[in-house]
Amino acid sequence: MDDTTLAAAFPAATEAQWRALVDGVLKGADFGKRLVRRTPDGIPVQPLYPPAEAAPQPGRAAPGRWRVSQRVDHPDAAEANALALTDLDGGADALTLVMAGSPAARGFGLAGPQALEAALDGVMLPLIGLRLDAGAVAPEAARALLALAKARGDDLSALDIDLGLDPVAVQAATGTVPSWPGLADLLREVEVQGFSGRAFLADGRPFHEAGAGEALELACLLSGALATLRALEAGGHSLERARAALAFLLVADADEFLTVAKTRALRRLWARVEEACGLTPAPIRLHAETAWRSTTRRDPWVNMLRATTAVFSAGLGGADAITVLPFTAAIGLPDAFARRCARNTQHVLLDEANLWRVADPAAGAGGFEALTDALCAEAWAQFQTIEREGGIAESLRSGALAGRLSTLRDARDKDLATRRQPITGTSEFPDLHEAPVAVLSPAPAADALPEGALPSRRLAEPYEALREASDEILARTGRRPRVFLANLGPLSAFNTRATFARNAFEAGGIEAVTNEGFSDHAAMVEAFRASGTTLACLCSSDAVYAEEAVPAAEALKAAGATTLFLAGKPGELEAPLRAAGVAHDLYAGCDLVTLLARAQEAAKA
Repeated sequence: MDDTTLAAAFPAATEAQWRALVDGVLKGADFGKRLVRRTPDGIPVQPLYPPAEAAPQPGRAAPGRWRVSQRVDHPDAAEANALALTDLDGGADALTLVMAGSPAARGFGLAGPQALEAALDGVMLPLIGLRLDAGAVAPEAARALLALAKARGDDLSALDIDLGLDPVAVQAATGTVPSWPGLADLLREVEVQGFSGRAFLADGRPFHEAGAGEALELACLLSGALATLRALEAGGHSLERARAALAFLLVADADEFLTVAKTRALRRLWARVEEACGLTPAPIRLHAETAWRSTTRRDPWVNMLRATTAVFSAGLGGADAITVLPFTAAIGLPDAFARRCARNTQHVLLDEANLWRVADPAAGAGGFEALTDALCAEAWAQFQTIEREGGIAESLRSGALAGRLSTLRDARDKDLATRRQPITGTSEFPDLHEAPVAVLSPAPAADALPEGALPSRRLAEPYEALREASDEILARTGRRPRVFLANLGPLSAFNTRATFARNAFEAGGIEAVTNEGFSDHAAMVEAFRASGTTLACLCSSDAVYAEEAVPAAEALKAAGATTLFLAGKPGELEAPLRAAGVAHDLYAGCDLVTLLARAQEAAKA
C-alpha cells in the first residue's frame, strides 16, 4: 500500500492557480489588506507558503520530554508545600518558586527566602527541576535555596536549578537597578558553595507584558543576556563559564505560528551571538511560561484553551521546561483544581499527543521556516538598535525602549478596541450570566506603577473595566445597564445584526433587551417603554433601513429614547438618521470600547 497513491491521477496544483481562484473571490479587493496580516513588529504573515528547505535548527541539549513546571506561590509556606507535593504526585517534575515581591507574584508569593525550607519540606530536590522567580530578592533567595540543599546533603553540582538572577528584568519591572553585588561576584559566591549551574536568567516577560511584539521581546532577551556575558567576563570569568551560567525565559501565547517561530528563532539568534563571541554554539536552557498578557478575568475557562495552544507551541518550538499559569490566575490565587488543570494541560500534550517525540516538527514547513527567518532578521535589527543606545539597561534608563513599547501598545489597543484582535469570552461571545470560579484568595489591587517601570497589562483590561462598572451598577440597583434592540422587519432581515449588536453591547456589560421583531412602530414603542431603558439600537438589513430606519428612530426618540444606535453603517442615510437622533453607529471595525463607555454613561444618566 505504500506504493499506492492517488496523487498521480490529478495534475499538480500551482500557486498561480490558487491565486487566480482567490482573486475571483476577492473581486478586486486588495490581496495584501485582506489576506496578509502583519505582526506587531511589522513582519508580514502570508496566507500560503511553499515548502521550504529545513535550515539548521539548534535544539534541546538532550532529546526527549520537556519539564512540567508548577508555580509555588501560596503566601503560607505550609499550604504552598501541600500544593507543591500534590503537583509532584500528579506528575509535575519541576517547580517554579515565586517569592513575594517578584513581579510574577501578582500580590502573592512565598513570604521571603526563609519560607523556602517549609515550602520544600518533603520535596526531593535531586529528582526535580527548580527555578527561582524572586525578583529583587533573588540573591537572598538563591543563598537560602543553596544553603537548604547543602544542609540536606545534596550535591549542588548535580541539581537541576535555575537561580533566576536577572537585574535587567528587575530594572524593567521596577524602574530601579537592583543594589546587588556585581554579577561576577555573585557567580563566585555560588560557585564556592559547589553550584555550577545556571545562576542567571534573561527574562522576556517584562517586555512582553509591556506590549512587545515577538521580535522586540527577542531583541530585549539578547541584549540582556549579552549584558550578563559582558559583566561576567569583565569580572574575570571565562566566556565559556559565563554562557553556561545563563538561561532564558520566553513567553508563550495563543498565536501558534509566532510562538513556535519565536522559540526556534531564539536558539538561532543566541548561536549567532556565541559565534560572534568566538564560542562554538552550545544548547541553551530555555524556559517558557504562558502569557500573563493573554489571561482574562471574564469567562476564564477560555484561558485553558489559550494555555493549551501556548504549551503546544512552546513544546514544538523546543522549550526545555514550561510553566502554565492556572486559568484563574488573573482572578486570584489559584486553588488545587486550577493547578491540576494547568499541569494536566501539559500531560495531555506530552503523554497523549506525544508532542515531545519529534525534535523539530516545524522543520521544512514553509510558514514556520519563513517566520523563523523573518523574526531572526527583525529581532537582530532591533537588538542592534538597543545596543547602539548603550545596551538594554541604558535603553531602559533613557526611556528609549519604553517609547517603542508605548507605540506598540497604542497600536494593539486600537486593534483590541476595534476587535481586529478579538478576545474570546471578553470582546467576542461574552456571557453576562457566567458563574463565578473559585480561588483561594482574590487578587489584590495592583500597586501604582513605579517611576521608570514598564507597565504590565493584560489585553482584556479595557473590556473588563466596563464589565466591572456594570457589576457595580447591578449590585447597587439590582439591574445592569440595558439597551433595547429595535428589530425591524422579518427575522431574516434583522437576525444577523441583532446578534452582532447583542454580543457587542454585552462585551461592555450592557444587557440587550431583544425580541422577535415588530410589524409596526406602535408595537415597537410599547416594547421599548416596557424595557425600562432609554437606550435603543436599530437592527435590520440595509434594505429595511432604507424604508424604516428614519421613522423608527423618530418614533423611539418621541417615546423617550435618549441615546440611539444603528447596527451597521448609515451610508446615504447618515444625514436623515442624525437628524432623527441616531448618534452612534455600531459596526465591525468601530471603536467598540469608546462606544460602550459612552453607552454606559448614557445609561447612568
